[in-house]
Amino acid sequence: MTGFGLSPGFSRLSPYDASMPEPTLYLFDGHNLLHAGGYTDVCELTDELANFVAVNGARGVVVFDGTGEESEIGPLSVRYAPHADTLLERLAAEHRQRERVCLISSDAAIRGTSGQEVRNISSGAFLRDLESPTHVEYEASRLRDRIDPETRARLEQLRRGL
Repeated sequence: MTGFGLSPGFSRLSPYDASMPEPTLYLFDGHNLLHAGGYTDVCELTDELANFVAVNGARGVVVFDGTGEESEIGPLSVRYAPHADTLLERLAAEHRQRERVCLISSDAAIRGTSGQEVRNISSGAFLRDLESPTHVEYEASRLRDRIDPETRARLEQLRRGL
């Protein structure tokens, strides 16, 4: 189980066959995920995707329509293209024979043309199961806090030999 609530390779997601090896390359439709997830900006989304691919020991490419500053965030490449779908299709075609590729997009056209070797997951399914890592600290549990006052008083008497 990863820190994101998903076991490696999305074994909990219904559109994904858990018996297949986990992907080594994730291709993300940036604006599709941005709008489906209600993110406030591109940086918020790219940070979460970079964490996801790093935790899963994979690489990722997120592609946005339009222009912007391309960057690398750990194992995630942030790319911009006049038509993101075209670049995602090309990347899937270039890598599907030598890597296990997973395409995250709700665009039925791109999911249909990416090839049978490519795993396709809708943006909604991906985001529903994507959970940010959380840090939980539990208070120390002491026996005296879990017993009633009468029992505590009796134990204190026994301790004192009364």
